[in-house]
Amino acid sequence: MGRFGFSFKSMIFFGLCLVHVYGEPLQDKQALLDFLQNTSISRSLNWDPNKPLCTNWTGVTCNDGQTRVVALRLPGVGIRGFLPPDTLSRLSALQTLSLRNNEISSVFPSDFSKLGNLTSLYLQYNKFSGTLPLNFSVWPNLVVLDLSNNNFNGTIPISFSNLTHITTLDLSSNSLSGQIPDLGIPSLRYLNLSYNHLSGNVPNSLLRFPSSSFSGNDVSLRAVSIPLKPSSLPSDSPSHKAKKISQTAVLGIIIGGAAVLFVMIALCMLFLFSKKKNKDRNSDSEAQTKEKFSTFKRFPTESREEKSARIMFFEGSKLAFNLEDLLRASAEVLGKGTFGTTYKATLEDTNIVVVKRLKEVNVGRREFEQQMEIVGNIKHENVAALRAYYFSKDEKLMVYDYFRHGSLSTMLHGKREKRPPLDWETRLTIAIGAARGLAHIHSQNGGRLVHGNIKSSNIFLNTQNYGCVSDLGLATIVTPVAPPIQRTVGYRAPEVTDPRKATQDSDVYSFGVLLLELLTGKMPLGEGMHLVKWVYSVVREEWTAEVFDVALLRYPNIEEEMVAMLQLSMSCTERVSEKRPKMWEVVKMVEDIRQGHSGTRPSSEASTPTPTGLSHTVEVGSSSNSKSPIFSQHNKIACPSS
Repeated sequence: MGRFGFSFKSMIFFGLCLVHVYGEPLQDKQALLDFLQNTSISRSLNWDPNKPLCTNWTGVTCNDGQTRVVALRLPGVGIRGFLPPDTLSRLSALQTLSLRNNEISSVFPSDFSKLGNLTSLYLQYNKFSGTLPLNFSVWPNLVVLDLSNNNFNGTIPISFSNLTHITTLDLSSNSLSGQIPDLGIPSLRYLNLSYNHLSGNVPNSLLRFPSSSFSGNDVSLRAVSIPLKPSSLPSDSPSHKAKKISQTAVLGIIIGGAAVLFVMIALCMLFLFSKKKNKDRNSDSEAQTKEKFSTFKRFPTESREEKSARIMFFEGSKLAFNLEDLLRASAEVLGKGTFGTTYKATLEDTNIVVVKRLKEVNVGRREFEQQMEIVGNIKHENVAALRAYYFSKDEKLMVYDYFRHGSLSTMLHGKREKRPPLDWETRLTIAIGAARGLAHIHSQNGGRLVHGNIKSSNIFLNTQNYGCVSDLGLATIVTPVAPPIQRTVGYRAPEVTDPRKATQDSDVYSFGVLLLELLTGKMPLGEGMHLVKWVYSVVREEWTAEVFDVALLRYPNIEEEMVAMLQLSMSCTERVSEKRPKMWEVVKMVEDIRQGHSGTRPSSEASTPTPTGLSHTVEVGSSSNSKSPIFSQHNKIACPSS
């Protein structure tokens, strides 16, 4: 019995040893160690051969059974030079590979063809060169491919059309040339071929993508007509003769129709000219002043009410102009939003103002003026001041100061050649200012005032370069003129089905989306994804580093602040509104993030990237100045309810 007991214990011990041995993907581990040994990496990795790679190695993710490596993410770790062959290609179960934002200068590794299970490949912001592989069919499961910002040349392989599952393809900012192949891929949702040396016509199948997908190339975006093949019928066949007669008849119809159209246009022009001439005789000066501001609809002057309508200025406004001054101003459309159109107006005295022309105001004069008084009397350095308003039967206007830097949306998503990248210090001060402004708005009107339209296009920089909230108080008095565009929907809290019923809790949700926009550099809805859902999914996989804007990875010692801001943004975007913090609490948390970590980095270094953008790359796996770097396995973020 004793011997049996001893044998039973021995079997248990031996079994546990087997579980430990076979639970460790030894071949994958050796492949990674070979890669590390033969690669120049400026940042140390915590790849200890004596520790299990599935639970301790930075950037490595295993499958549920911990038998194979399925994801390798090493963004911004300072990989230089060539990738050693026969190392990463031995990770045959690999599904996600991210080597973005390094200094890899090799050609596209030919042995990557062995990674047949790849679904996502991120190689952007490196120095890859040479031509792209001719046969992309070796990756039949590829969903995301980002090779942007490298030095790839040659033509775009037609084999891309065989990637039947791909949703995102980014080849921008390379040196690719030749014509764009017909990539008729129904699954493709995001395509970026901008800033290459491509030429010719864009295939019809790709014209569904925005023109920005092809900017920086010598290509034509006009639809290409497909020429008909010559008829196989003999030239003397009845069908051929009928075709000739039909073409002649069509030509006659076209000529006759054009003649009729010309006569009609001439008559219309004659009628309009006569009408204008008669009108000019009666009111020549009035017509001339209104014509100068042609972007506005002409203001009616028939009723006594309209004649007596005037611009109402708030106390403290240094502006002084009347409606005719505004009509004489030169105007430029800044944008069309949910509640109307916004113009930049330059007055004759050289003052520049922003005029918001409202549409579909659903309240009368009294209610409108009461709301304007509430908004106009808010005086706070982080709230854009309403300087004046105008109400008439057919026109409702709001007048603001002009912010020369443009909106946060323009700073984050505008054309790259026209905007400098936003450093972390700037993003942090924008978040602090916007939080203070929104919290102040929530404290007004007995603590019941709601903004209702928080988004990056309504955030500006004040004179101290802090965020400043604009466009408030319209959600309850204006009916949206059209179905909200995607980026507006991306800010909307899940419980809000009617924008007129926004709450302070839904404002907090929208602010949380704004924080995610600052952290990721991505739009709330774009590239086939919902930003909040995408962030939650990435954090749930415990790879927080993939969330952050690659432009931020060049700044040193900010990882703790970014992780803290990410935690706050996820708290603000809780699906259950009661679980979200109040704005005054958000202000305190944002300010604590800055004050609590301001001593860990010099502000001058934090706002000035290095020339290469790489010598200050965030260190993966360790940080001499951070207690819990964003890449650490110990720095996990719990996902709120989503």
